[in-house]
Amino acid sequence: MSGEKNLETLLKSMKPKHNAGEFVFCKTENLEQLNLSQIIMTFKEEESMTLITEKKVADKLNLDYSFVTSWITLTVHSSLEAVGLTAAFSKALSENGISCNVVAAYYHDHIFVAKKDTQKTMEILNKFSE
Repeated sequence: MSGEKNLETLLKSMKPKHNAGEFVFCKTENLEQLNLSQIIMTFKEEESMTLITEKKVADKLNLDYSFVTSWITLTVHSSLEAVGLTAAFSKALSENGISCNVVAAYYHDHIFVAKKDTQKTMEILNKFSE
């Protein structure tokens, strides 16, 4: 299954889920020190490897971070070829002064927002299905 492409269907059925915990973006030069089962995402950039992990894992490994986030998953299976989903929800969030960092994975889109913005983000995202 390749996922949903229709924007209206995606917006009405995205069903955001707040994943419990605190999450951080870190960087590392060396993956050998890590248990990859504790890492949510890795992305290799020119400067270093970016990681998303739970704050408690980063603290245990003494990894630097500057922004503690909440993780929200849009549970609809969106196609990687879908057009407009990220633009629609990021516009709604930005109109409410909420910064979001988005990761598109194979099945779902994942949004990371400041902990203080979690409840408001969930309210905004849930309005799309009304």
